[in-house]
Amino acid sequence: MSHAPAKAVPTTYGLLASFDSSEKLFDATRRAREAGYVAMDAYAPFAIEGLPDELGSRDDRVPWIVFFAGITGAALGFWMQVYFHAIDYPMNIGGRPDISWPSFIPVTFECGILAAATSALVGMLVLNGLPRPHHPLFGAKTFERVMNDRFYLCIEATDPMFDNAKTKEFLQGLGAEAVEEVAP
Repeated sequence: MSHAPAKAVPTTYGLLASFDSSEKLFDATRRAREAGYVAMDAYAPFAIEGLPDELGSRDDRVPWIVFFAGITGAALGFWMQVYFHAIDYPMNIGGRPDISWPSFIPVTFECGILAAATSALVGMLVLNGLPRPHHPLFGAKTFERVMNDRFYLCIEATDPMFDNAKTKEFLQGLGAEAVEEVAP
């Protein structure tokens, strides 16, 4: 019986470059993307307009999940009322038809809203990989400053162009104050 070779354990998660302004981070992100890096992420104490586009990280899956869950919830809410009023337990009250759709509108609407809101929360958590109690960047020496006054660009080791020495030299050439190797 032959055994498959063991996968090599990665020696690094990536390289983390520190910048002192949002403009420098934005410029570094643009230049890294233009150089061909694709597996990277940026971290800042506040939102920077245009940065997600520079990272190429726009993701439109959550709105579609919410839309289809809302439609499905509304349809199930309507069908539930039709089933209860016309099939399971029909009652003739004052000659009203069994399927009186105008009276079904509030419950149908509320079921759609409930399904959409629940799917928004669950979809966002799942697509963001949350809850995630540990991330390799938490072990970086200065990463805690991202909440106050530092801006970071991390090029991950999974990037096809990643070479530890060349990538470190590239990040230093972008004007990074410091470049730190992040353990996995």
